[in-house]
Amino acid sequence: MTENPTHVEAHADTSGQKLNWLRAAVLGSNDGIVSVAALVVGIAGATDNTGFILTAGIAGTISGALSMAAGEYVSVSTQRDTERALIEKEKHELATMPEEELEELTGIYQGKGLTRATAMQAAKELTAHDAFAAHAEAELHIDPNNLTNPWYAAIASALSFTVGAVIPVLVMVLTPVSVRIPLTFIAVAVALAITGAWSAHAGGAGKWRATIRVVIGGALAMVITYGIGKLFGVAGI
Repeated sequence: MTENPTHVEAHADTSGQKLNWLRAAVLGSNDGIVSVAALVVGIAGATDNTGFILTAGIAGTISGALSMAAGEYVSVSTQRDTERALIEKEKHELATMPEEELEELTGIYQGKGLTRATAMQAAKELTAHDAFAAHAEAELHIDPNNLTNPWYAAIASALSFTVGAVIPVLVMVLTPVSVRIPLTFIAVAVALAITGAWSAHAGGAGKWRATIRVVIGGALAMVITYGIGKLFGVAGI
């Protein structure tokens, strides 16, 4: 019996940049599917006029994509500014009070289960190798070489929103009036199931719970807006 000297265990990639892109893309696609589907279904509940529905769908797609991009840019920019401020603060503390920082790093490793002696030895060796990198990882949980990028998040969010929004709009305007509502419900449910399963897989989470959650949420949104359209709509407008 031969032994394999190497053991490679697969783990989900939870790096800051990937999680940032994943979050922006998933939120963008889900929001695009649900919000624009709810919009066009609500309009369809009020009128059968395909031109009105298409106009509303295009307007909702453009405004939603721009809104998502702006929101992501502001949010991630704030996060990056906070990370940079923490990094500068840590650099200053390492330069002005190295002994206190060494003791702090030792305490972090003790909190992870190491004995005082082992924690102190590990802290000294890591500090000698790269004090800033050791503190950034253990204390701040930040990779200074991989800070979040607001432009990447904004672009990912806007593109994924647009792709998601196109699905209900196309189904609604390209199918016969008699079946456009049920077909849109089906298309949206399938699209949400795919994005839910994909996001769960990429994040290493359970697929069924994530999929069911997003599908039910999207269906409820469309039912409510369709009901509102029916209630306040005027046939033939």
